[in-house]
Amino acid sequence: MTLISRRAWATINLAALKKNLALVRSYSPNSGIYPVIKSNAYGHGMAEAAAALSSTHIKLSGLAVATMSEAVCLRELEPDLPILLLNGFMTREELRECLARRIETVVHADYQLPILDQVLAEEALSGNRKLWVKYNTGMNRLGLSQEQAIEAYLKIRAYPGTQLVLMSHLACADAPNTPEFAQFTEDQRTRLAKAKGELLSKGQQTVETSMAASAGILQWPETHLDYVRPGVMLYGSSPMADQTGEELGLQPVMTLRSRIIAIRDLKAGDAIGYGATYVCERDTRMATVSIGYGDGYPRSAGNGTPVLVHTASGKVRTRLIGRVSMDMITLDLTGIDDAQINDEVTLWGEDLCADEVASAAGTISYELFCKVTSRVSLSYTDRDSGSCMCS
Repeated sequence: MTLISRRAWATINLAALKKNLALVRSYSPNSGIYPVIKSNAYGHGMAEAAAALSSTHIKLSGLAVATMSEAVCLRELEPDLPILLLNGFMTREELRECLARRIETVVHADYQLPILDQVLAEEALSGNRKLWVKYNTGMNRLGLSQEQAIEAYLKIRAYPGTQLVLMSHLACADAPNTPEFAQFTEDQRTRLAKAKGELLSKGQQTVETSMAASAGILQWPETHLDYVRPGVMLYGSSPMADQTGEELGLQPVMTLRSRIIAIRDLKAGDAIGYGATYVCERDTRMATVSIGYGDGYPRSAGNGTPVLVHTASGKVRTRLIGRVSMDMITLDLTGIDDAQINDEVTLWGEDLCADEVASAAGTISYELFCKVTSRVSLSYTDRDSGSCMCS
């Protein structure tokens, strides 16, 4: 068997994932929790994340995904746990599939209403079901108007065995210190509360509601309501515009690493990489690292983006110099005299916050995580138990 060196790999710390879930519970002690594991758990692995999140002492109300294919896949992995389908169904067949697989679908558009009416009439005596009616309180992506949402809620609720949640989604909760955004969030919260009040006035004994995702959980306790839907905070990253995950007490779940494959000494005036985007201002020791945008490292990361080099004397922070290529990046090793070929390099994760790297690359950590490609091998560890498995 040929031995192949690891060139780029990500370690997923499931113990950190569980601790971030515990932080969600501490912020929202009285709300049900639907952890969001869409887009392959933000690149962390849906199967592994689902198993870890459902294994803790914290009772989950369910798990949330975005697409029908994700929901069907998750149902195979988790036969009993409720599943919330955030993007909802598009066809009669998809709705029937949701009901058959006990998938809680979101109702967010007028074209879904006649489909619901027909299918629920056919399925009226087939057992209990839970649906979510989405009210567009101002984000203007998905959701019914207030009048439509109330009408749909009352009509659907009339079918026997149907439980409903009135939901919305916050657009500007990540910037609570910006007055106009804070007011926008308050306006959204007020609109949902008024819709709930109208339903109660029309004879509904109880109306469950849901609004908060990660930013709402961290900054807007009045939006926690009956259910919260944590996403990126579970993976150790911040949803806030002006705080990192580290500053919020979150633990990084994904650590992306590679290794040095070449070192060279350059003279002042020498250029590095495609487009000669970095020209040495002084004599420079440079390293080439075996990772690039073909692995999901952002091409937008420019000169100065932070990295960590693991030398014999410890982890040393340095910076990117030169343009990101498909398979390689180049680092400044000036003054890091003990760095050697094959030394590991951390691109983000432990000791280097993904939010900081994302900011330097002009993006957000969500995108960093989701764009890690299949060339990067994933391994899973749970430090509390000492177990490790690879995929």
